Amino acid sequence: MSNDNLKYIIQYLLFVLVQGLFFGQLEFGWGIHPMIYPIFILLLPFETPAALLMLIGFITGISVDFFMNTFGLHASAAILVAYLRPFIYGVFAPRDGYDSLKKPTLFENGFLWFFSSYGVLISIHHLVFFSLEIFRLSDFFLIIQKTILSSIITLSLIVLIQFMFFRKEKVI
Repeated sequence: MSNDNLKYIIQYLLFVLVQGLFFGQLEFGWGIHPMIYPIFILLLPFETPAALLMLIGFITGISVDFFMNTFGLHASAAILVAYLRPFIYGVFAPRDGYDSLKKPTLFENGFLWFFSSYGVLISIHHLVFFSLEIFRLSDFFLIIQKTILSSIITLSLIVLIQFMFFRKEKVI
C-alpha cells in the first residue's frame, strides 16, 4: 500500500469519526448542522474516475449514516456530490486544465477556485440532505435557511481545516 493510499484511509477515518462523534452531536441552533465529511470526497485527486468517486461517496455517506441513524440521507447527498464533482471541477478548471501534481485544495488552486467549486458542491450537498430530511414542500423556507446557514458554517470549517492541515509548504 502506498503512502498516498494510507493518507486517504486516515483522512477518511478522521473525517467520518469527527463528523459522527463530534459535529453530529452538537446543537448549534437556527437549523445549523455543519457537515465536514464531504471534504474527503472533494480532496480526492482530480483524475479519480467518476465510478470510484461515487463508490467512495457511498461508503463515506453510509458510514456517517451509521453514526447518525439517518438511514441513507448522508449516503444520498454524498453520492450526488461525488457524481457532480467532475462536472463542477470542469466548470471551474483553469484554461490549461488541472496540473496532475496539484491537489484540489485551497492553497494549490486559489481562493476563487476553492470558494466557487467547494461552495457549489457543499451547497448542493446540504440542499439535498435537508430536502430529504424534511421532505415537505410547506417547509421550503426552512430547508433554504438550513442549507444556507449550514453551508456557510461548513465552508468556514473546511477553510479552517485547510489552513490547519493542507497548507502548502514553503520552499526556500
